[in-house]
Amino acid sequence: MIVNMPSLEKISISPTLTFDALAAGQANAPLVLLLHGFAESMHCWRAQLAALAKAGYRAIAPSQRGYSPGARPDPGEPANYHIDRLMDDAMAIVAASGHGERRFHLVGHDWGGSIAWALADRTPARLASLTVLSRPHPNAFNRALLADGDQAHRSRHHKAFLEPDAADVVLADDAKWLRERLNAAGVPQEAIAQHLAVLGNKAAMEAALAWYRARGAIRSPLGPIRVPTLYIWGDADDTVGRAAAEGTADFVAAPYSFEVLAGVGHFAADQAPDRVSELLLQHLAANSI
Repeated sequence: MIVNMPSLEKISISPTLTFDALAAGQANAPLVLLLHGFAESMHCWRAQLAALAKAGYRAIAPSQRGYSPGARPDPGEPANYHIDRLMDDAMAIVAASGHGERRFHLVGHDWGGSIAWALADRTPARLASLTVLSRPHPNAFNRALLADGDQAHRSRHHKAFLEPDAADVVLADDAKWLRERLNAAGVPQEAIAQHLAVLGNKAAMEAALAWYRARGAIRSPLGPIRVPTLYIWGDADDTVGRAAAEGTADFVAAPYSFEVLAGVGHFAADQAPDRVSELLLQHLAANSI
């Protein structure tokens, strides 16, 4: 078996929750948990999974609640997709992967970044490091939304996702909206096909949008982050403006690195996989378990 290459696994955390996951690396190696965002899937981390395994880590990228057919509670009940449940899933996946109460490295993009920020606030002692792509610290995001009309404009699609017909709109005409969104952001065609294989059906899309409906329009404020943090932002990101990105530094009370990827948009792991992997490996090496 070639452990450096990602393989598909099933991770059960309860009788009703079994997650699909891509995993690579030796099972007893230091763990890196990678959480995807919307509108992508676990496949956005393929390059990082291989790079991490080659560097001696155990890397796991789950297809999160609602994205995995085996972990898809009723999306009509918003409580099933509250961020507390999403955070609980992440910690349970760590435990089910054999890492119990050990410290691990956490990586998140977009919605996965929101979960990562919240976990760093809730359980800092469990994390050796935090890496977030695109999604600013919630306090910086809230501040920018209130003070920066540009950020409110960039985030206008979030309200549209709360509409009852949002899944039909996003998936209409062979998922035209989703394809155009990812294509315009520079996501490679092969990656788009992989994401649509997960997300391009009504059941998965309803569940993915339930994350937004469970949160509504409010991002809960967090305390200062006390975990060594790497924040990666592409300056062509059409959903996160400079004010929110640069403002994230105000809410990290630990060693902090802010890396700007010139010309890269919202989906950095797919758009600039080698650079993201390089930055991630440097950060993990500086904060070894």
